[in-house]
Amino acid sequence: VQLTESGGGLVQAGGSLRLSCVASGSISEIDTMGWYRQIPGKQRELVADITKSGRVTIVSSVKGRFTISEDKAKNTLYLQMDSLTPEDTGIYYCHVNAGYDDWIGSEKVYSTYVAWGRGTQITVSS
Repeated sequence: VQLTESGGGLVQAGGSLRLSCVASGSISEIDTMGWYRQIPGKQRELVADITKSGRVTIVSSVKGRFTISEDKAKNTLYLQMDSLTPEDTGIYYCHVNAGYDDWIGSEKVYSTYVAWGRGTQITVSS
């Protein structure tokens, strides 16, 4: 699976941005798609994700401000970000957990892997 993000940029505090992530390749192997971010000086963290069945997880720090959604027909994941603050400044990455059935000898196994986009910079000015 390959991921291409877009929609980053510079915005004033209180403003909005929408990120997009287009997935290509082995789409049928995707289990979960989501967004991570790396804020300066901190480790990369989950922002929100959505499973193949539609279950959504959003971290508390952005709940009520960020919305994750998908358009399966376009193989695209979105992150609508409202009421942005300078603390949201960072690089936002699209992420996929994926897997496929495989065989080891006569044993059927489920092989998993992850994929990352290159990231898109979000800068929120005060």
